Formats: sequence, structure tokens, C-alpha cells
Amino acid sequence: MELRRKLYPIGIQTFEKIRTGNYLYIDKTEYVYRMANSDSEFMFLSRPRRFGKSLLTSTLHSYLEGRKDLFKGLAIEKLEKDWTEYPVLHFDMSLGKHMGESGLTVYLYNMLADYESQFGITDTIEGPNNRLTNLIKTVYRKTGKKVVILIDEYDAPLLDVVHEEQNLSALLNIMRNFYSPLKGCDSYIRFAFLTGITKFSQLSIFSELNNIKNISMVESYAAVCGITEEEMRTQMDNDLDLMAEKMNITKEEVMAKLKENYDGYHFTWPSPDIYNPYSLLNAFVDRKLNSYWFGSGTPTYLIEMLRKYKVLPSQIGMRKAMATEFDAPTERLTSIVPLMYQSGYLTIKSYSPMLDRYTLDIPNKEVRLGLMYSLIPYYVTPDTLETTNTIADMAEALFSDDMDKALGCLKTFLSTVPYCDHTDYEGHYQQMLYVIFSLLGLYCDVEVHTPHGRVDIAMRTRHTLYVIELKTGKSADAAMKQIDLMQYPERFRLCGLPTAKVAVSFDGNTHTLGEWEITRN
Repeated sequence: MELRRKLYPIGIQTFEKIRTGNYLYIDKTEYVYRMANSDSEFMFLSRPRRFGKSLLTSTLHSYLEGRKDLFKGLAIEKLEKDWTEYPVLHFDMSLGKHMGESGLTVYLYNMLADYESQFGITDTIEGPNNRLTNLIKTVYRKTGKKVVILIDEYDAPLLDVVHEEQNLSALLNIMRNFYSPLKGCDSYIRFAFLTGITKFSQLSIFSELNNIKNISMVESYAAVCGITEEEMRTQMDNDLDLMAEKMNITKEEVMAKLKENYDGYHFTWPSPDIYNPYSLLNAFVDRKLNSYWFGSGTPTYLIEMLRKYKVLPSQIGMRKAMATEFDAPTERLTSIVPLMYQSGYLTIKSYSPMLDRYTLDIPNKEVRLGLMYSLIPYYVTPDTLETTNTIADMAEALFSDDMDKALGCLKTFLSTVPYCDHTDYEGHYQQMLYVIFSLLGLYCDVEVHTPHGRVDIAMRTRHTLYVIELKTGKSADAAMKQIDLMQYPERFRLCGLPTAKVAVSFDGNTHTLGEWEITRN
């Protein structure tokens, strides 16, 4: 008999719609109860885009409105006895993007106007802060109950201008003004919850609202968004069977592929492995693997910031930092790390309590390949189609352990690429090969230290570990002599794979590979 499944809530962020329809819901209501009944009445949560922040906010909305009927069979049903109904003011800032000062102000006014109409406020006053203050007090007076304030994606209007100091300053002032009543109206507020991607310290919620609890790195909320392996195995077991059937592999093989592509997020330490929910659910819908989260939109500001801070592709991952250096405000960046971490392109991989220092790295294969693919126009060519075809040809050659053929494919390809300025040096070709080898899904590292020097590139396939030395304006023979003189292969003698030495010379006139030598030990 054919297995049946619930519908997947792709793009659905409303708790009520999920619960009244035949949609899968991963039960996070124990966290919801804990949040709304903790010692902190003001909370902030940072998570990457499409990670379930909006659904969490909507779930809080339904719970604090007393919608007991929607929570039947969920964890919170056994925890909550009273189900008190509170008035909820829910502001979704996600549509406030790509706006100037006047457009953003109108957007805020429109959201306020909806609630003002609902509660019979006809005499509006100037200023988003004054109108929000009046709204909160009026709701409290008319209902006799404290107000719940939910602000989803509070930083959305600011993200696209985070690298533009003048525009950022103007929009920051508007948002600071809008959020300022939260402190002055705290006696009228039952609970306030804000979500976002980044932390803008100069907004009043962080610089003035000193009683807000940031739960972004609190261990007990590590899995409040996203999907853990335990949740997948218990609440999505049927879905795993369906996917295994479609892919014609075992359930454990499906788990391994899902883990490699979409797992690996940690927002504190220790933490369970967190799967990207957007990618995971889309994979179950299609019953195949694809680039879902990264393909849904790489923010332009991220690429701009990588270029601004001159971050090379090989420098993106494996960063060591204290929490104050990456869980930090982003409007006065001195490093790309906070933006990369808060946006989900880096995540915590380990922690040293002795040094109070975290190791950050790219979460999984989907993000790594997506990042490298987005960098192709800057290190290879804007023609990503031709690059993709060449990479496929190189992959076919390398999987057959034919480095000579792979380099031949690359030489032919580069001969057709228009010459770009500032690429006639070894460092550019080193990063270009790093991007290409990474897109092949192969282990690759640059500037690998040995007792006698540094290897330009170390790259590992299933069959061989390649030690690669690059030269521009010099022969491949000179590169090979350096490999031998510095005894680079000795560094990898215990890796368990045969080692091959690859000496590559780039031709400064044709801007492609000139010659190469390959010697296997």
C-alpha cells in the first residue's frame, strides 16, 4: 500500500493555517510555553532567514490569544491550564525592505492604522513612536489586559543598506523611533518578542531596553527553530520512507545525504545538530536533493561585504572567535564574521571553554557549494553556464583519477574566458582553483603549512591526495623542483591515500594554463 503523508507547509508561516489544514507541524510548543512564562517579559531571537522565526512568532500569537483549540495534541496542551486571552499586536517587518525614509514611515503608519481601526482610534497623532504608545495604552485601557507585542524580522528594512552608511543611518533613526515605546510602556506589556537576523546595537531595543533577554545563544533554546534529527526521526519518519522509496535507497542512506546537505547548524554549544527546515521540507516535497535555501536568494549585501572586506574564498570558513566577536552588532562592522554567522553562512562547530573561544565554519554542503557558486563571476567568469559545464567535465576526469585530463579541460575553458584585470598573479589562480575544486565537492585547502614551507593547494579525491604548486611566469619544472626541495608530500604521508605532485605554470600572455607536470609517488 502506498505511503501517505501530510502536506508540507512550504512558504506557510501562519500557525492557524497549518493546524487547521492537513499540514505537517514540528512541535515547538514546549519552547513557546517556556518563553511566554519565563522570568523575562522581553525577548529577542536571532536566526538566519527561512529558519522558522515567523512560524514561531505566529505560534506565540495563537497561544497568547488563548486559542486552545489549535494546540490539541501538542506538548503545550499538558503544560497550560488557564489559557488566558491577551490582546496581541503583531508587526511583520519583512515587507519593509527596499524602502527609503518616506516609504518606510508610510509602511509603519499603515501597520499601525490597521490596529487603530480595530480598537476604535480615530484621532491619530504624528510620529510612529507616539502612535504606537497611544495604541498600546488604548488597547490596555479598553481590554483591561496587558498587551502582547510581537515584532517579526525587526531588522528587515535595514539589511539591504547595512553596507551603505548614509542610508543605514537614516533608516536606523526611523526604526529606533518606532521601537522606543517598548521601554516606556513596559507596565502595559504582558510579553514582547522580537525576531531578526542581525543585531543593530544602536536601536533602542538594545541600547535602551536593558531588560530584553537575548535567547539566541541560550542552550535551552538551541532547537527552538530548525529541525533536529530526533524530531525528523520521530515526527517525519513516514516522510523518510517515502523519500527512500523515490530515491531507491535505504532510509539510512537518505539520512546520510540529508545530513551532509542540510544539517550542521549550531547556535550555541553544546547543541543538537540543527537541519535547515526550508531545505529539508523542500527536499521531502521533491523527494530529491537540491539547493533550496541558498537558491532562494543570496543577499546582495553579503557578496558586497565579502568584497568590501577582501575576504578570499578560502578564508570564509574555519574561523576562531569569541562570542562577542561574532554574536555582535553589525552596523559598525570591523569584520565580516558577525554578518556571516548571523546570516547562516557560518555556524558554531566547536567550543573551547578554557579559552572561551568558538570555532565557526560553513554549516553543510548546500551552503558551501552555494557560496562558491556565487563567487564564480569574481574568480572565473560571469558565464556561469560554461563554468558549470567545465566543472562537470573536470569532475568526471577526477573521479576517474585523471588529473591530466581535468587540467586539460580547465586550460581549454580558460582560453575562451575574456581576460580580466588584476588576475595575473598566483594568488588569483590559487583562489580560482579553490572555488572550482570546492564546487566539485572535494576537500581543498590553500597555504597548507609544512615543516619546510607552505603548499599552494592540497586537494583530495577518493583515490589520491594532490599536492599542487602554482607558478606564473615560471616553468612547471621550477614548480616541481620547489615541491621536491621543500618535501611537501611528507606532510601528508599519513593521510592514507597515494600522493601525487602537480606542478602548474600559468601563461601570462594567454591567461590560461601553460604547462603542467604530474608525478605520482
